[in-house]
Amino acid sequence: MKKKFILTGLAAFVLLLAACGGSDNSLESIQDAGTVSVGFANESPYAYEEDGELKGAAVDIATAVFAELGVDNVEGQLSDFSELIPGVQAGQFDVITAGMAINPERCENALFGEPEMVYGEGLVVEAGNPLSIESYTDIADNPDITVVVMEGATEIEFLKSEGVADEQIITAPDIPATFSAIQAGRADATTGTEMTVRMAFDSANTDSLELVESFEQPDVEGVPSYGAAAFSLENEELRDAYNEKLEELKEDGTVAELLEQNGFHPETNFVEAGSMTTEQVCQGEF
Repeated sequence: MKKKFILTGLAAFVLLLAACGGSDNSLESIQDAGTVSVGFANESPYAYEEDGELKGAAVDIATAVFAELGVDNVEGQLSDFSELIPGVQAGQFDVITAGMAINPERCENALFGEPEMVYGEGLVVEAGNPLSIESYTDIADNPDITVVVMEGATEIEFLKSEGVADEQIITAPDIPATFSAIQAGRADATTGTEMTVRMAFDSANTDSLELVESFEQPDVEGVPSYGAAAFSLENEELRDAYNEKLEELKEDGTVAELLEQNGFHPETNFVEAGSMTTEQVCQGEF
């Protein structure tokens, strides 16, 4: 069966939930309906909307997993990154998939599936890099530098861990908005996962920005990051079923293939089954 992708507005979905008095996010209910609602942030190449279609590595992996569970209809619910965990906890989504990095704090608020990908950080600055920013410590050492970060992203805490002051950090709803902040002179740099900022930079096709190829990865807990789908704390059954099929798709090469199709390296960005577990990451054991 050809898989269906439907993009609907979050606001409309929330109204529908209110009218119906809530949503049953159980595995049985999802399988009976043949439909799963997926919350995602517009962040290429993990999960994003293009011409009304939901795309990205995290989306493709989740779609393949749910197909194995007998669910062929994926309804994409666009949301700000910072609203994804609250949304899945409120029952607005069955699952969130945005390449979201697992970390101990998030593990207190959502049930993460096993890691699907691993990645580092990236940095974009004004063309010519006039402030010679090549690391987070460079930002920390110059209090006049302002860095803009996508709301809810782990990079906010990474920056603070490297000594960047709160007043140096501003936020924006998505990666294109962070680029606009630099171009408008409201910020000097932006940071995000390396694949995200690299692909956004390539897509922007502008001479006013520069991707810092000499960027020094921060030596902080959480780097590299392990991305995974996440579920409500009350939905352990769905998470466990998802993990079972995910492991099978890792072992047969499907996950590595889907990563490669979305611009990731099938080896360096791939997490072999059992090589790093969500439990280890949630406990900071990596």
